[in-house]
Amino acid sequence: MPTRPDPYEQDLDKNPANYAPLTPLSFLERAASVYPDRVAVIHGGLRQTWLESYKRAKRLASALAKRGIRRGDTVAAMLPNIPAMVEAHFGVPMSGAVLNTLNTRLDADAIAFMLEHGGAKILLTDREFSGTVEKIKTKIEIIDVEDPEFTGGKRLGKLTYVSAHGLDRARELAGESHAKARAALTDAGELRSGELEDIADFIHTRTS
Repeated sequence: MPTRPDPYEQDLDKNPANYAPLTPLSFLERAASVYPDRVAVIHGGLRQTWLESYKRAKRLASALAKRGIRRGDTVAAMLPNIPAMVEAHFGVPMSGAVLNTLNTRLDADAIAFMLEHGGAKILLTDREFSGTVEKIKTKIEIIDVEDPEFTGGKRLGKLTYVSAHGLDRARELAGESHAKARAALTDAGELRSGELEDIADFIHTRTS
């Protein structure tokens, strides 16, 4: 007995009208469009909406691009479950790079192997893990993440990824101007004058 053709398989080849690959990036963009004011991230006293998260992810992608990250590159993250980790999951692929999230329980030798094997060009790391990261001999650009909910550890790189708290504080004190925001953070004791550039402020608001 001949089989009946499946009508759902006829004239339904993949095309833009009936097929779109789902990615985390389209998910974030849609969430920011449909639920812009809904809370997406809660961390300590921070409440960050989907729209704010989307904007910060795009700014991170821009930051990475301006530091030479391109499609096919690798960015590693040695981070706990903090807002910067959420932003990295979207901002890194937005830049075209691959995110290599490192197991924070591993020792320095294992982390070094993963960085070298994955070819990471940048490492985002929380001060909480500075004791492990500083033992790594792999040459890599380090960007320190400043988590306001953690005290201790130390900065290892020349750049710091300022927290959402820090950006909001800068805007509260001085608006969106890069120079004024940095000056306000310095005056408030939240940024050491002349010591570091911070990647979020550096990319997000600099116009020069």
